[in-house]
Amino acid sequence: MGMGGACGHAQSAPASPAQIWHSSAAQDLSHEAASIPEAKYDIDPHKIWTLPELIDLAEQHNPETRVAWAQAKARAASLGIARSALFPTMAAVALAATVRTAALIGEYFHRQTEGLFQPTLHVEYLVLDFGGRSGAIDLAKANLLASDFAFNDTHRKIIFQVASAYYRLLNAKGQREAAEVSLKNAQTVEEDAQNRLSNGLATKPDLLEATAARAQADYDLQAAVGAEDIARGDLATVMGLPPATTFQVQDIHDLATPSDMAGSVDQDIDRAFAQRPDLMQQLTRIRAASASIKEARSTYFPTLSFAGDGGLARAYGQQDLYPGSYAQGEVWSVGMQLKWTLFDGLRREHQIAEAEAGKKEAQAGVEALRDQIADEVWTAYTNMKTALRQQQAAAALLTASEQSYEAARESYGYGVRNLLDVVSAQKTLAQARSEDIAARSQLLLQVAGLAFRTGDLIQVQPPKAGP
Repeated sequence: MGMGGACGHAQSAPASPAQIWHSSAAQDLSHEAASIPEAKYDIDPHKIWTLPELIDLAEQHNPETRVAWAQAKARAASLGIARSALFPTMAAVALAATVRTAALIGEYFHRQTEGLFQPTLHVEYLVLDFGGRSGAIDLAKANLLASDFAFNDTHRKIIFQVASAYYRLLNAKGQREAAEVSLKNAQTVEEDAQNRLSNGLATKPDLLEATAARAQADYDLQAAVGAEDIARGDLATVMGLPPATTFQVQDIHDLATPSDMAGSVDQDIDRAFAQRPDLMQQLTRIRAASASIKEARSTYFPTLSFAGDGGLARAYGQQDLYPGSYAQGEVWSVGMQLKWTLFDGLRREHQIAEAEAGKKEAQAGVEALRDQIADEVWTAYTNMKTALRQQQAAAALLTASEQSYEAARESYGYGVRNLLDVVSAQKTLAQARSEDIAARSQLLLQVAGLAFRTGDLIQVQPPKAGP
């Protein structure tokens, strides 16, 4: 089979829906994908990283910020292109030609040979267009503004992604530490049961119950260790690092948690309306549609343009076999053109109708997004208020469970309580410790969620000149 046949076969559809498609083209792409270098950067594995430090790393290295930044730069270039229409265009033109013709003079044809070399400067300028260029510039400005807001919204989303992954990692780390403490408590209870059995103060079922509780605590610990590894990999991925990257984070108890709501839900909704970059981006669509209407309406009016050439011409001429001669001189031409489209098959009417429909769509989109934002803020505010009450209840439960466990152990030592009571108190304490960690991390996550919905996350960040 020739090259053409091989290429055609490589790009053909699968022979059957029951078979997996493989081809040389697919293999080439697989090799190309495997050869792409993995994006990574150095991070101190021993340093205890805070959330703001990790957010800064993510904003620098997450590819989504570079994509949004490049799009904004492209829109800025588009604005420059639109503004260039306000200026004349100049071009250097060099014309070189040679012609041989037969000229009829009297009763005979005479051969004439001419050669021409003419360098000129060509100038064109649109003098008047009744808003066409300014409409295009306004459209480019609106698109640039939309890209800037999209860039900010990308940072808002990445900050929230890092914060969410960070708090989930703190929760997993806290759950692992709580599971380790619970395992130590279970081992202590098992040792007490073994000692009392050796002294004839306990029964074999008591020891078996304590051993089962210790085994369950060990099982819970292994699950917590795996969950922490997954959470660490998730956070590393958001920061643009390989999932297996090793780094340290703070302890969840080192982070302060709020004790009350900072403001009312109405204040948060109003702040979201003033700050959310996605709402600002939607508003720029109205500006863009208005600019499109302005640009479309300008086509109903005439355009006035100027064009001119100026330069030198050097020519050579010869008739028949007589000696030729050279000549040179200035050449120039200037013209003004007034162009008015009288009929175009209703093209302009449809362009204006399309632009006006786009503006109404953008206006409706703003209203829909405002309703969505209000609902998102209300939900985030309610979730944070609920998480605040749960955290307070979990803290009280942990205190009561610790006291109950210590009292059960002390009473068991005096022979007043049995081992089942101690095991039950130890399990309750382990559950309370886990719920306290979960409630703390959930409260911090809901605080970040409310800040994400109101747009507060990007208000504290310094302006960046790059990705």
